[in-house]
Amino acid sequence: MKSWSNRVAAGAAVLALAGAAVVSGRPSSAQGSVEWLFNGRDWTGLYTFIPGEGKNQDSLGIFKIQDGIIAVSGQKFAFVSTDKDYENYRLSLDFKWGQKKWPPRENAVRDAGILYHCVGADKVWNKSLEYQIQEGDCGDMWLTAGADGSRPKLDVLGKTYEGGRVVKWSDHEKPTGEWNHVEVVAKGAKIWHWTNGKCNLIGTNASLTKGRINLQSEGAEVYYRNVKLEHLD
Repeated sequence: MKSWSNRVAAGAAVLALAGAAVVSGRPSSAQGSVEWLFNGRDWTGLYTFIPGEGKNQDSLGIFKIQDGIIAVSGQKFAFVSTDKDYENYRLSLDFKWGQKKWPPRENAVRDAGILYHCVGADKVWNKSLEYQIQEGDCGDMWLTAGADGSRPKLDVLGKTYEGGRVVKWSDHEKPTGEWNHVEVVAKGAKIWHWTNGKCNLIGTNASLTKGRINLQSEGAEVYYRNVKLEHLD
């Protein structure tokens, strides 16, 4: 098994080869227009999905808007989704953990995530790539299978993954209760994960390059804000 230092060095080498379209894993300010996926006031451009209830039906109030923040109780596995598909972008947002946890994860670490390049009919969970938001694991990748069992593929540090988890190479999450800033850069078949200003996963040859973006509710109280997407040329 490679040491963390070797993994970071290898990651830097991959980044150096990734192409001029993204500089150091981030787009330049001149790359494209900015779109606020959450306007801070209402669900324009978004919808909620709760299994057993469907779109925009939330009898338990799992998703609420509070002072410009998406407040998620975590009581059921569910998500907020974009209406539109997106490709070639830099997505950024802030998140922090609340206190509540719910079955079946009441005794587990707090868990949520950003599913991106989501395809297919709404379900928990769609075929997608995931920026894992979980205590101690922020920046991990999950390659989530579709309803038909097909699994996304991604190359990381010279290895091809098909479905399942890809572990980040460094940990930059702040203590529970503090705001964290996370970024996903998706440019063609290349992706970068950033946590609090540090790149901790790079992938190439992604089999998914376009789709909806979901913010998860997964058994833990969590808050999202400043959900912004910058389009890349």
